[in-house]
Amino acid sequence: MEQAKRTVFFISDGTGITAEMMGKSLLTQFEGVELQRILTPFVKDQARAHNAADEINLAAERDGHPPIVFSTLVNSDLEDIIKASEGVVFNFFSSFLKPLEDAIGVASSHSVGKSHSGSTSDQYLNRIDAVNYALENDDGHSIKNYDEAEIILVGVSRSGKTPSSLYLALQFGIKAANYPITEEDMEERVLPKILQPYKHKLFGLTIDAERLSAIRNARRANSRYSSITRCEDEVRNVEAMLRKASIPYIDTTDASVEEISTQILIKTGLKRHN
Repeated sequence: MEQAKRTVFFISDGTGITAEMMGKSLLTQFEGVELQRILTPFVKDQARAHNAADEINLAAERDGHPPIVFSTLVNSDLEDIIKASEGVVFNFFSSFLKPLEDAIGVASSHSVGKSHSGSTSDQYLNRIDAVNYALENDDGHSIKNYDEAEIILVGVSRSGKTPSSLYLALQFGIKAANYPITEEDMEERVLPKILQPYKHKLFGLTIDAERLSAIRNARRANSRYSSITRCEDEVRNVEAMLRKASIPYIDTTDASVEEISTQILIKTGLKRHN
């Protein structure tokens, strides 16, 4: 049976991050459907709205099916233009704002782009500071600022430490460093000396050896670094090291960076910086 194909639009008067995030979450519930995703941000005037509607109509004609449209447009005139297209439109704000107004007892401002505004707010500045920290303290390149770290992710190379550090910084404003456990570190069978003063901040990431080998092969094909034998040895030795030092760790094999970061927050008790 031929796989179903649908075009999905994420339309917003801002960056489109909210529409895309919420829409993708809903779409994960539908398997066996091939999706072409199109992000259409900054629809702030009628010309942009009409252009978006034209793209939706072209996709409907091409596909033979009405596209799915996830929208976070606040302006009702612009939303009406999108609704007049050949797409099936789901507007997250119109679905939830009225019930929220009733629940809170206050009318919403219907302001554009509020969810990502406030570039000078404390929360925004915290996130930028945390991202800079994660970049400066990535992959063990610098340990002089580990006193500032809220968490230090450790594990074998390519186990998800860098993306998790950056996600914790960008989404939660958490200062996360990361340090790769190398073959030289494993020879001692104990936690590297430079990490020992920060044992209370350490959190380990591990990964299935076959998955690790595949990831490394994409980077350095047919090398010793990516061989299954070396990957098995590294994973086994690092897990043993973490257990011996009573360092908590999680398996990242089948987890997204969002899932990894959420598990870290739950297990460590770290909180978002508002």
